[in-house]
Amino acid sequence: MKQGNLTARIVMLVVLAALLICLAVTAWQNFRVLYTTVLAYSYSVDDSLEATGILVREETVLPAQGGTVEVLPDEGEKVNKGGTVALLYQSDAGISQRETIQQLTLERDQLEYALSQVSGGSDSAQLSQQVTEAMAALRGAVASGDLTGLERQSLELKSLVYKRSYTFGETDTTATLQASLDSINAQIDALSVQSAQSTSRVTAAQSGVFSALVDGYESLITPDMLSTMTLAQFREISDQSPPENSAAMGKLITDSTWYFVCGLPEKDAQRLVEGRSITVRFSRDWAGKVDMKVEWLADPENGQVLVVLSTDKFLSDTTLLRRQTVELIFDTVTGIRLPKEALRVDQQTYTDEDTGEEEQQSVTGVYALVGQRAEFKEVSVLAEEENYILVKPVTGTAASQQKKALRAGDQILISTGELYDGKVIE
Repeated sequence: MKQGNLTARIVMLVVLAALLICLAVTAWQNFRVLYTTVLAYSYSVDDSLEATGILVREETVLPAQGGTVEVLPDEGEKVNKGGTVALLYQSDAGISQRETIQQLTLERDQLEYALSQVSGGSDSAQLSQQVTEAMAALRGAVASGDLTGLERQSLELKSLVYKRSYTFGETDTTATLQASLDSINAQIDALSVQSAQSTSRVTAAQSGVFSALVDGYESLITPDMLSTMTLAQFREISDQSPPENSAAMGKLITDSTWYFVCGLPEKDAQRLVEGRSITVRFSRDWAGKVDMKVEWLADPENGQVLVVLSTDKFLSDTTLLRRQTVELIFDTVTGIRLPKEALRVDQQTYTDEDTGEEEQQSVTGVYALVGQRAEFKEVSVLAEEENYILVKPVTGTAASQQKKALRAGDQILISTGELYDGKVIE
């Protein structure tokens, strides 16, 4: 009895061990990844360098005036010669009158819009339904973040509210709206006369682009100084921190051409050619790229060169910029990005057309997973970075070679094991 029990236990242990081994082998096979894949995708690499410099513009400071000032143009807005830059209020009454005129003007616009939408036969029930639908549409647009038609929808809702309010108890909605409009126009005219007595205008002596920032560089460095400026003079100016003139109303940028001035190492400056363009990428206070002309390269000073770039683009977007660190982009290379470990060098056999002999040659490429097979795709390396490479496909003229070319979206095999063209990947 005891012998039987011992035998049974041994058999059970052997069976258990066999099961554990089977489970371990199965788990190892399931979790072992012999071949992993990565997605090939298009990518661009810039040949660029950083430069820190100063934006220079033709700028005229608008001096402070007495009384309370209301500046009218927005930042970067164009102002014509003789156009109003600011209103000066000699008393609080003038400010109050101006605010009332603004409110009445808005109400007048709404009444005019309501009059333009009036049509015969509208009843109160229909108008109530239209108001509800307009409110729902406006709320839905705001909730979804779609503000493209916000102004139109707001005016439409306000006009419906006006029309509905004048419909109750009135037999002639058009006449009521017109009477209200006439009354508002009369109030605006009266207030405008009163406001003119306590308000004066500041007009632009010449056309330009308005900016509210007066940082002290307006007279410290000007476009006229750049043609004779040395690198040492530029360094001296850029090291200064002039105080902002907070008392000034703002300034007008009176020339559409603006400049970026910086110092570069002589070896980098040699890559620039006067008269040609280079792409400049701004990324700190304004995100954008602009092509700028290489206006001037000064003589080298202690291995450094003063560089002056110019453009007449994006002036209104850059009025608040002064000291900036930018990227100068000399070239952009576009290809297919892959991990470095995907690249392989294979030996391929080809027949020499002259001798008819078979020869071996080294071919650089990657293996892509096509169906369940590995397919070798020849590439050439365009750029190599720390953890990736940028490649382009190498193709011949034959249709079969074109078909096998590497493309963005291919699944690329990554493996330290053996790979060959046509290998089945399980």
